[in-house]
Order: sequence, then structure tokens, then C-alpha cells
Amino acid sequence: MAIRIFTTGGTFDKEYNELNGELYFKDTHMDELLTEGRSRLKVYIKTLMMIDSLEMTPDHRNLIAVECQQCEEERIVITHGTDTMAETARVLAKRVTGKTIVLTGAMIPIKFGSSDGLFNLGSALAFVQSLPPGVYVAMNGRYFNWDNVRKNRQTGIFEELPVSASAK
Repeated sequence: MAIRIFTTGGTFDKEYNELNGELYFKDTHMDELLTEGRSRLKVYIKTLMMIDSLEMTPDHRNLIAVECQQCEEERIVITHGTDTMAETARVLAKRVTGKTIVLTGAMIPIKFGSSDGLFNLGSALAFVQSLPPGVYVAMNGRYFNWDNVRKNRQTGIFEELPVSASAK
């Protein structure tokens, strides 16, 4: 059972320019992360884009959906910026069926050395093998259904949506 990994950029793949202090994109770090994590999984990696998720447009999300629909693998991990990960998950849930898709990312760039990215990638690879078909977000050792997740901007963690007072 092969797993398709699509990379889209986000903090996960950002580099740090020591001269001006800016973050930028060069190439994905996926191969080195899989090696560092001693992964023995059969994976196929494809970079779809290298952008910050705040710059992602409907056309970018359409490309991600089309690539998920057209790839032969039924298990897909997508590295994605955390700011709009839930939005992309919504698009995929509406457009892709019969596949298990797990989106993951990082709050700190991999190149910083103390990133959560390697742990999140490992979790996503485990979840994509064990969850039924559907779209999920995997962050900090947890997985969330696509329609029940948000990034809490005050705490910097992903969490389930709060239950509304009318639903109690």
C-alpha cells in the first residue's frame, strides 16, 4: 500500500535567511524528514506548490483536489500551512471521495531544528494508514475530522470546534 505525499509549502518547508531574517521557500524537506524519521513506508512525493497558506487561492485548492482525485493512491498526506488548513480540508471533503486524506503542517519551520513538523508528519503517516476514507487534519499527535477542527490563534494549537450553546 503506497502513500502519496503532496507538499504545498507552509511553515513546514520554510527556510530562514540569516542575512535579512526573512522566511522563504526553496525546496521541500520531505526526503530528509522521511530519512531522519527512519520511515520504511512506500511513498511517492510530489510538490504541488511552495507557498504560504495565507496566499492560497481557490485555484490552488482546486489543483490540490484534482491531484487527489487523479492519483492512484487511496491514502494521501498533504503538508500544508496551518493558517488555512481547515479551509483546504473542507474543499477536499466536498470533492474527493473514497480516499483517506490527512493534512498536516508545522508551527515552526523544520530548518529551525525544534520543529513539531517531524512528529506531525509521523502522526499523519500513521493516521492515513489506519483511518477510514475521509478527510482529516493531524496536528500534535491528534487527528480531527475535516468539519470539526480549527486553529486556535490564541494558543497556537488545533482543537475541535466548540459546541454551540444551541447544540447543548
